Amino acid sequence: MSDSESDAGDQTAGIEHFDGPVENAWLLKIPEFKPEDNPNGLLEESSFSCLFPKYREKYIKECWPLVVKALSTHHIKADLDLILGNMTVRTTRKTWDPYIILKARDLIKLLSRSVPFEQAVKVLEDEIGCDIIKVKNLVANKEKFVKRRSRLIGPNGCTLKSLELLTNCYVLVQGATVSAIGPYKGLQCVRKVVEETMKNIHPIYNIKALMIKRELMKDENLREENWERFLPRFQSKNTTKRNKPKVVKKKKEYTPFPPPLQDSKIDKQLASGEYFLTDEQKRSKKRQEQVDKEKRDATVQKERRERDFVAPEETNRRTAKANSADTPLDVKSLKGKIAKANKRAAKS
Repeated sequence: MSDSESDAGDQTAGIEHFDGPVENAWLLKIPEFKPEDNPNGLLEESSFSCLFPKYREKYIKECWPLVVKALSTHHIKADLDLILGNMTVRTTRKTWDPYIILKARDLIKLLSRSVPFEQAVKVLEDEIGCDIIKVKNLVANKEKFVKRRSRLIGPNGCTLKSLELLTNCYVLVQGATVSAIGPYKGLQCVRKVVEETMKNIHPIYNIKALMIKRELMKDENLREENWERFLPRFQSKNTTKRNKPKVVKKKKEYTPFPPPLQDSKIDKQLASGEYFLTDEQKRSKKRQEQVDKEKRDATVQKERRERDFVAPEETNRRTAKANSADTPLDVKSLKGKIAKANKRAAKS
């Protein structure tokens, strides 16, 4: 083997194919960071704090020994203050991984967002990350926000479960945030689906596209090709605008004169002569109008009641017989009826 061939083999030895939902995802294998790579440790102490709500106090207090044990393996010290409702993580002199403090910060953030410890502790792994998506600011109307958030969860959580299976991520919808834990490529897909759902795009469209990508990834011939021709294209249709007929507003002719003044109540009374009537005459007029209205209503009601007692028109029997005599007699049907009657009589 020549030197060039050995060099090419060394370069491609660390390349592994990423089996995920994203097309053309070729990634270099990241070597593991060990204590021997940083024997001197960190120069300065780093710390992060996070507040947690009151309803999470009981659960965090119960699982805090597990949190301390998980962080102590990475030489991270954790403190819990139940009076202030605060969690703090900080590095020690033995800490050799500079990035582990950010992982510990993500751990306490997830615990404060109602993520169970069994899922939150996975964020300490190298290939696992987390993403806390704030969704409340994406929708201005509160009713629309609640509706779209429930659409993301789906009936009995089936939409959220299918998203977890396709992205290999744990997703939790809590209040105004969506917490996701999993591989980095899966977190990108989760963020895209969540943001588009809050922009009134149904999550089933993105889930269908992820399913198609997952099937295309299994085909070795299509791994390096563009997948746009296979993915469905969904166009948003505004049904409210389509159903309503288009109304063309006609422009009024411009006139420099102002519109005529409307008649006031006194002007109308002057025109009808009611203004000059006395109070007694006004009362008698109003009483007479009420009597006339009652008479009209009574006549209408009487007509409606009498309508039910009107007898229907009866047809004359003689005219009916005459009409039947004019029609020709069907001999075959008559013979069939007689035969059926004879059969019934013989059976009985």
